[in-house]
Amino acid sequence: MRTLFFLLQKEFLQIFRNKTLLGQILLAPTIQLLVLPWAANYEVKNISLAIIDNDHSTYSEKFESKIFSSGYFKPAEYCASFKEGYNLIEQEKADIVLEIPANFEKNLVRENQQKIFMAVNAINGVKALVGTVYLSSIINDYNSEIRSQWIKQQRFSPMPVIEIISTNWFNPLLNYKFFMVPGILVFLVTMLGAIMCALNIVREKEIGTIEQINVSPVKKYHFILGKLIPFWIIGMFVFTVGLTIARFVYGIVPVGSVGLLYGFLSVYLLAVLGMGLLISTYSDTQQQAMSLSFFFIMIFNLLSGLFTPIESMPEWAQVITWFNPLSYFIEVMRMVVLKGSGFHDIQHNLFIIFIFAIVVNTWAILNYRKRA
Repeated sequence: MRTLFFLLQKEFLQIFRNKTLLGQILLAPTIQLLVLPWAANYEVKNISLAIIDNDHSTYSEKFESKIFSSGYFKPAEYCASFKEGYNLIEQEKADIVLEIPANFEKNLVRENQQKIFMAVNAINGVKALVGTVYLSSIINDYNSEIRSQWIKQQRFSPMPVIEIISTNWFNPLLNYKFFMVPGILVFLVTMLGAIMCALNIVREKEIGTIEQINVSPVKKYHFILGKLIPFWIIGMFVFTVGLTIARFVYGIVPVGSVGLLYGFLSVYLLAVLGMGLLISTYSDTQQQAMSLSFFFIMIFNLLSGLFTPIESMPEWAQVITWFNPLSYFIEVMRMVVLKGSGFHDIQHNLFIIFIFAIVVNTWAILNYRKRA
């Protein structure tokens, strides 16, 4: 224990003396957590809409007013023909072109039906899909309003109507920050733990101090623990800062147990730091360690379910997520923070991360002994 104490003292002194490393550990995650959730938003707004109004009637004006008052669309330009609207799409000035035909009001009143034409720029598939859904929803609402007005005027015979009232559980206002902040916090803790741990050990190789340690009475497990424990504590600290920012900046208060989150994090950090240790055993320079770390972090991030649901991925990608520790912790964070899940609900994820931590750390220690 005495040897480990002196090694930990050395590691903390090295960390606190390195002002750049200290800034990366403390400031970088804080700034990223303050900025990224505002940009990582699935809600699509300011969709440019070009309208071709061939009717210029009271009904068509009300229809246009309803579309733009929704807040999702902004007027691109009023066009005289579809050719002008198509040119706007080609020039990237409009996302959707909506053509209201002549006799729109007349056909709606006399024939009780009317078709309208909609052309969508599908280069950005998400924006095109969401914009189409928004516009279709507004058209349906407008159609319902007209029918309700006419029913009052006894134009139609009253018919039974099934009204659907939906309730959003665990995130009633569909606030995307509530959904993204827990996941981004997990990503930052993972990136910080894996990369910093890998670079710290490789740095010992580059400056030659690891050879001095190898010929000293310091045992291997003392050296490994001396490298892992400081970053384990730093990971806990960064996570605490992240939860504080989530509470006071975004108003996110975990519904479930905070202690359960820390319990899972304590095991998760062992897995992540073990991954950094494993990378360091295969790297001779900090550049190699950085490249390997980014390679795995990018794959883990994109296949973690942070931005896209895992269930919507191809089967081969879903198989890869079985070996992705990030996906398990993001799921746990969202379950505990938003849903209030307990230990019984996350024990499967905890068991897998525990196994992952044992395998990765054992692999790293065996490989380190072989190469050191």
